Amino acid sequence: GAATAPKGAPKRPVRRSGKPPPDRPVRALFCLGLKNPIRKLCIDVVEWKPFEYLILLTIFANCVALAVYTPYPNSDSNTTNAALEKIEYIFLVIFTAECVMKVVAYGFVLHQGAYLRNGWNLLDFTIVVIGMISTALSNLMKEGFDVKALRAFRVLRPLRLVSGVPSLQVVLNSILRAMIPLLHIALLVLFVIIIYAIVGLELFSGKMHKTCFDNSTGSPMDDPHPCGEGGFQCESIGLVCRYYWEGPNFGITNFDNFGLAMLTVFQCVTLEGWTDVLYDIEDAMGNSWQWIYFISMVILGAFFVMNLILGVLSGEFSKERTKAKNRGDFQKLREKQQIEEDLRGYLDWITQAEDIEPEVESAMIHADGGLKVKTEVGAPVDSSEQLGEEPEAQQESWWRTRKKDLERVNRRLRRACRKAVKSQAFYWLIIVLVFLNTGVLATEHYRQPPWLDDFQEVTNMFFVALFTMEMILKMYSLGFQGYFVSLFNRFDCFVVIGSIGEMVLTNTHVMPPLGVSVLRCVRLLRVFKVTKYWRSLSNLVASLLNSIQSIASLLLLLFLFIVIFALLGMQVFGGKFNFNSTVDKPRSNFDSFWQSLLTVFQILTGEDWNMVMYDGIQAYGGVASIGIIACIYFIILFICGNYILLNVFLAIAVDNLADADSLTNIEKDEKEDEVDEANVNGVKSSRSPSPILDVDDLGDEFDETENFSEHEEETISETRIRLQEEEEYDEEEEDEDTSSRHEATARPRRLSDVSIKKVKKAIPRGSAFFLIPHTNRFRVFCHWLCNHSHFGNIILACIMFSSAMLAAEDPLNAGSERNQILNYFDYFFTAVFTIELVLKLISYGFIFHKGAFCRSAFNLLDLLVVCVSLISIFFSSGAISVVKILRVLRVLRPLRAINRAKGLKYVVKCVIVAIKTIGNIMLVTYLLQFMFAVIGVQLFKGKFNSCSDGSKTVETECHGTYLVFENGDVDKPVLRERSWSRNRFH
Repeated sequence: GAATAPKGAPKRPVRRSGKPPPDRPVRALFCLGLKNPIRKLCIDVVEWKPFEYLILLTIFANCVALAVYTPYPNSDSNTTNAALEKIEYIFLVIFTAECVMKVVAYGFVLHQGAYLRNGWNLLDFTIVVIGMISTALSNLMKEGFDVKALRAFRVLRPLRLVSGVPSLQVVLNSILRAMIPLLHIALLVLFVIIIYAIVGLELFSGKMHKTCFDNSTGSPMDDPHPCGEGGFQCESIGLVCRYYWEGPNFGITNFDNFGLAMLTVFQCVTLEGWTDVLYDIEDAMGNSWQWIYFISMVILGAFFVMNLILGVLSGEFSKERTKAKNRGDFQKLREKQQIEEDLRGYLDWITQAEDIEPEVESAMIHADGGLKVKTEVGAPVDSSEQLGEEPEAQQESWWRTRKKDLERVNRRLRRACRKAVKSQAFYWLIIVLVFLNTGVLATEHYRQPPWLDDFQEVTNMFFVALFTMEMILKMYSLGFQGYFVSLFNRFDCFVVIGSIGEMVLTNTHVMPPLGVSVLRCVRLLRVFKVTKYWRSLSNLVASLLNSIQSIASLLLLLFLFIVIFALLGMQVFGGKFNFNSTVDKPRSNFDSFWQSLLTVFQILTGEDWNMVMYDGIQAYGGVASIGIIACIYFIILFICGNYILLNVFLAIAVDNLADADSLTNIEKDEKEDEVDEANVNGVKSSRSPSPILDVDDLGDEFDETENFSEHEEETISETRIRLQEEEEYDEEEEDEDTSSRHEATARPRRLSDVSIKKVKKAIPRGSAFFLIPHTNRFRVFCHWLCNHSHFGNIILACIMFSSAMLAAEDPLNAGSERNQILNYFDYFFTAVFTIELVLKLISYGFIFHKGAFCRSAFNLLDLLVVCVSLISIFFSSGAISVVKILRVLRVLRPLRAINRAKGLKYVVKCVIVAIKTIGNIMLVTYLLQFMFAVIGVQLFKGKFNSCSDGSKTVETECHGTYLVFENGDVDKPVLRERSWSRNRFH
């Protein structure tokens, strides 16, 4: 019995660790029951964790094998590729065995929970079957059958990693959930593309096939481009414009048929190379109305419809964020941050309590009997020390006395250091040192003098020493535990240790120059010390770190996506970009895995993706053959990568910014509550100040947290209140209805929900110019006139017409007759605007009372524009250069329409509020740009220079003269001096 019990014991956990028997079908493949030993073995194997890891490792090895494969032109191969083809059989056997075992374990398809009922298993099964078919066909039909198309499906195997990594499945499922609204956007995009393709087909069909030919040779001009009667004139360069030329970009960019027109429109909607298409059309047809077609297509397609994708993804993530809030995720983040703050506070109290000397404590107790609370609080901290020392106080040795004195000095010193570290002066000193260090880093440049090298090295050691002292001082004053509680202190410690390591390795010359350049970049991390005390920025970092798992999963998914398309590009386009033997192979190609990765990433960023697509189409024979099908690869890559995956990053960023705003606003409310409570408690405790609290330290802490409070982001509701207060006395503000004013403290509504009603404002009670009271009849008449709807419409029409007149001026011939006529119109409109300004000044007063004209920023803009126009008219002499500058300021005149169009005014105010709130993002962006700029100088200074003689690649060899043959004629050699110069693009 004792022997049988242990045998039965392990069986229960085995049953629990797997799925319960009811979750599995009774029979698999119509014949294998649950008690069948083969099926039981398959179930145990496929649910064994090491087996899952083995499959993931095999998938990873298969990805490596696919990456090592090198495609060659004309289906050539080498020994490595042949060996990889044989290894492919091993992978196929492993994946087939896994597939068979899962089918046996779970059943095939006919019941709930079967193998093919799971989407990821269906993908696995499809890849395995296609692999088996391609292998069988390649062995059975060795000649005359190309299975490369089927083998291209092997690149989908990395997708199986998604089924093995749960976090990847979460991100991918959230993207798939957004596919239904994205499908609606896709239909809208397709509709816009079809409409513009049809219009382009009607307007521009066949217009791109004329170019300039040399009649004597019958060949087209070098670097040909379209020409036409109203467009580019070939006669100006001694050539003739005629047919037939295939067209720009190998004849791909045109509107000759519906398919090519759709491809051209899609390229324009992506904003890559759309200006080249516009200029080609204008060269062919003239510069008349064609720009309307392209400008409207870009505004409607690129700016509006394509950005709806971001809106949909952001909306989906907002829903997820709401669900997360309901689950308490945001509250967990806030509680975590609160716990860290409480922990820092407790550590500070403990540190202070440990520093209290028993003698001083007892003296304070005898001095004031009201300090019993402190004794009770402080006694437990030093109880062991007091109990151990008081009975033996008479027998202390000289050494113990000295030790006690040293401890007393140490405690006083730690208190002084802690007070210094938390002081405003210390904070600003560190900030100044960071900026000085940043300035020194920015002084490095190519061919800098030796004294600057020495100066930079000395200053670097100086700053490293100062920041090391800062770190040691903080560690000493706060203690190791208190120091490392802060994330920013840990970051400081890492930067200091990295800087010391860089300095040691650089001075000992144990690293190569490239490694030294990379290691020096650690210095740049000091720049981020400035963000330590910026509270709202710290909240942004905290929110980003809180969502690092989803961002990391998305990065992994993006990398997987890039790898799959890079491998697919190698299978489809590898070795095929050498279609033109007269020119070098394009740099963006798919001839190796690393080059393919770079090309795919370039396409994702949208940079010159259309040129890579043209080369891919041409690699398969161009538009005249099946090569046009190759564009499908690039379109799918661009849409899925650029418009979906990269926009998910933006959606997550928006989500994190919302969390950061919430944290900042919560903390701001808490601080206001603390200030109010402190004010109340300060009155109560003024009679008997408590010695428990170190008031100086508390003040320093309070100052430290409030250092950048003025930079913190304000809530939209507060902004709304402030905007309404500003507009309360605005002379022509058609404000919201009174009911909406009562909602100012609630969550603000969308602009589209705001009902804008015209509310007549009362005359300000102050006297205009100290002369005209608000009851004066003439002032009342002026106020009535300024608030009349017809008056506002007339002024708005004058603003529009005057702006159009400014646009009609001839900048090349200032004294032309057209400009003279336009000057008279300018005089008229300036007179109208001056009369309007005078009427409003009389109606509302100038500036000295509430509701005056100049109390509004938009009115100040009106005043500036009118004054500039008057000055430019009265001092119209061409000799005064300042007047010319003032005339340039007339371009501000269209901005006056903002004050009249109320919807536009709300939009502008929202933009202004947004500019204020993105200060943290701009700071981080600037710091990153600065950091990468200095890294670029470290790594690439002088590397973009080249010798005018292409045979010399090193600066030391680029001396003397060399021969050049003009126009390739060997009978006309020219002797030229070698020069080492920077590429003109850099």
